[in-house]
Amino acid sequence: MEKPESILEEVRRSARRRLLFLPHAARQMARPDRMITPNEVRMAVEDGDLIEDYPEDARGHGYLVHGKGLGRRDIHVVCSPKEDFLAIITAYLPSKRAWHGDLRTRRIE
Repeated sequence: MEKPESILEEVRRSARRRLLFLPHAARQMARPDRMITPNEVRMAVEDGDLIEDYPEDARGHGYLVHGKGLGRRDIHVVCSPKEDFLAIITAYLPSKRAWHGDLRTRRIE
């Protein structure tokens, strides 16, 4: 994996061009228990940390970013940087059942 700083810069550069929300992302963000706004996704990407790398994703090389949304709530964004946009594959509120307290490390079942 490239250095996290260079990956994050690529993600942020793509996000500055445009965010493209894939249908799955829009459905997940609109769930009543989540209600994640596009602005929150942008906030999470702009200030977040890279926590996972998905080089084999069918939608293109993707990354999981952990960041903060409105009210400083934790948000995970799975995205894939492209030349002209950042594809938002999904966004969700990380569960403490699936993630350790830092919300950056997966619990192993």
